[in-house]
Amino acid sequence: MKKITLLLLVFTMLFFSCNDDLDDTIRPATTVELSDFVYRGLNYWSLYKDQVPELANDFFSNDGEKFDYLSQFASVEDAFDALTAPVDRFSILRDDYTELENSLAGIRTASGMNISLLIMPNDPTRAFGIVRYVVNDSPAAIAGVQRGMIFTLVDGQPLQDATGQPIDGNTSFSSFFSPESYTISTATFNGTDFDLTGEEIVINKIQLIINPLHTVNVLSVGGNEIGYLHYTGFTNEFDSDLNNAFAEFQAAGITDLVLDLRYNGGGSIETANDLSSMITGQFEGQTFITQEYNSDRNPENQFTRTFNNNLGSGDDGATINSLGLSRVFILTTGRTASASELILSGLDPYIEIIQIGTNTVGKFEGSFLLYDAPTPGFRRSEANPNHRYVMLPLVLKSVNANGLTDYFDGFTPDIEIAEDFTNYGQLGEQGEPLLDAAIDVILNGRSNAQYNTTIQPSYYDTEQQDPLYQRMIVDQLDID
Repeated sequence: MKKITLLLLVFTMLFFSCNDDLDDTIRPATTVELSDFVYRGLNYWSLYKDQVPELANDFFSNDGEKFDYLSQFASVEDAFDALTAPVDRFSILRDDYTELENSLAGIRTASGMNISLLIMPNDPTRAFGIVRYVVNDSPAAIAGVQRGMIFTLVDGQPLQDATGQPIDGNTSFSSFFSPESYTISTATFNGTDFDLTGEEIVINKIQLIINPLHTVNVLSVGGNEIGYLHYTGFTNEFDSDLNNAFAEFQAAGITDLVLDLRYNGGGSIETANDLSSMITGQFEGQTFITQEYNSDRNPENQFTRTFNNNLGSGDDGATINSLGLSRVFILTTGRTASASELILSGLDPYIEIIQIGTNTVGKFEGSFLLYDAPTPGFRRSEANPNHRYVMLPLVLKSVNANGLTDYFDGFTPDIEIAEDFTNYGQLGEQGEPLLDAAIDVILNGRSNAQYNTTIQPSYYDTEQQDPLYQRMIVDQLDID
């Protein structure tokens, strides 16, 4: 009994120290204190709480037992891993919330060069880089980097594991691309091997504010006005820009829209809701998706999002520029996830979706930031000043108007086309294979064209370094 009492006293002291005033002496948070934050957050909000026995409300008979459990972890990361359900592929814990907050605002420390690393055709121990796109007005764009550019060396070194072993999913390339500045050596592919061009490009990183509207274009083809949007992230700070792009589509009188989400890993649910309303406009007030939480939080926090005519969640936002379309072409790859998939799911009950590309990731769950603050809000304004850890756990799942959810395997394209580094084409221009397939359908109906379906696995993508990689974000709930 004395042991339990003593442990309870220690645990209570640690708990209440979380609420020290900002004027108090700042001290590093202990591992147990951090682990308790993880426990409280996941116990309250985790979507998959019922799949982790220790998160059950009655698992511990008293705080002393819970303290004993949390004391076993050598790090808060270990506690987080132990309390995250195996089915949960996307919840994250970070040690500096400023990084996540900046990412939510579209701010990154980056060069603007978006790449994939593929294995060399004749050497399984080495990789080469292919540039997928370059952020507008970024250091990489200024340096002359372009989509489809190939490079085989970074700072004069081949892209391979230090041990020289064959490349697989465990091979790390972060050391090549983590410096603030590095040099790539460009090459050409002769059909069997790579030849260095002699060109070397210095790649510098800066703090970038990335506008996700990468390419907005209207193509006049065969008497048709076709809108094209390459959209790289659902960043709500640029919702007005997105709405303005649809005003351009309206003014051009487009009859079809090609929405390119091939490299879009997600972002704001609210922005996805607004984008779907821009594409349509004729379904105001009807269900877009319903957000469902764990059994403890439902039905109190369950929320249905509807198609609307104003930006944001209220009626005071700018009027949405809607196209009133009855079909949309969506370009996808294995990097299309989360809020991007929400467009596919949310629109499917209402209009025809022609998906072109390859299979999407399969993420239907959403998150919001949990700071080490009192339950239930876990708000930034009340965060423990002794550390900057933050969680972005899965807290909800999306359900469309027809009840579709749990699409773990992603969405399968209607027309399967895999990207081929030897034939990338330019985004938004004829000659790019995925866009050409959409134009073929627009002009000729469903064609019998034979497309490349061989997927070239990527062993490193720029997005993997993004703190919000494949996340779907909802605003913090207004709860007390």
